[in-house]
Amino acid sequence: MLCLSACTTSPAPRGGPQGEAMSFDQLGQTDFNRTLTMAMRDNLDSLDRLLEKLYRRNPAEWRKGGFADLQAALDHGRKGIRAGTVPIDLQGLRDIEVLSVAMDPDYEGDRVAAYVLGLADMLITAHGGKLRFYVADAPEGQKVFNAARNVEIAAWMLATRRDAAGRPLLLSNEIGVGAANLSFEREFGRIIGCLDLVAELLDENLRRVGINYLQGLLFFNFLPVR
Repeated sequence: MLCLSACTTSPAPRGGPQGEAMSFDQLGQTDFNRTLTMAMRDNLDSLDRLLEKLYRRNPAEWRKGGFADLQAALDHGRKGIRAGTVPIDLQGLRDIEVLSVAMDPDYEGDRVAAYVLGLADMLITAHGGKLRFYVADAPEGQKVFNAARNVEIAAWMLATRRDAAGRPLLLSNEIGVGAANLSFEREFGRIIGCLDLVAELLDENLRRVGINYLQGLLFFNFLPVR
């Protein structure tokens, strides 16, 4: 749990650390697997919050999807985040391809859905297509590291991309007279920090396997016979 607390770059909006209720599948997980699973959970929760923030600031986007109201759009988007699906009009594209289209000024679809679902698919793909991790699972640290850099790029695109008239493609952070809304920046920071930590843990885990084996040989203890 200590390593999970380092996944955030600012205090989380929750009242304190949140574990997970016991379940049968946890018998197939090591402590390290639990860390990866909860880190993925927290990153997808951050995408949930980004989805709502972006829809609230850009209501015209969820209306493009034909939803009755904001809540219907959020419910649909949150299911897509965990299923790794992309908008219907972008079927056939994956992860960073979806992100690229989302930030293309010529794209006429629901830009918020494309952006957030593209991020979700990219994170899940970087973790080997899994949301929960077990003994046999071994995500690649380099791919998770690359995912963190992709989130940085996506955050920069969100803040800088504009249409032909010079308007932001999507409204996000706002700095005005006497007030500032930097909640988007903080959410991205949480995701990036968590991904970087997971990438380092994955790399260290591979080293520890070899070290633990050598330590076992070095400090080998004979079994008692009397």
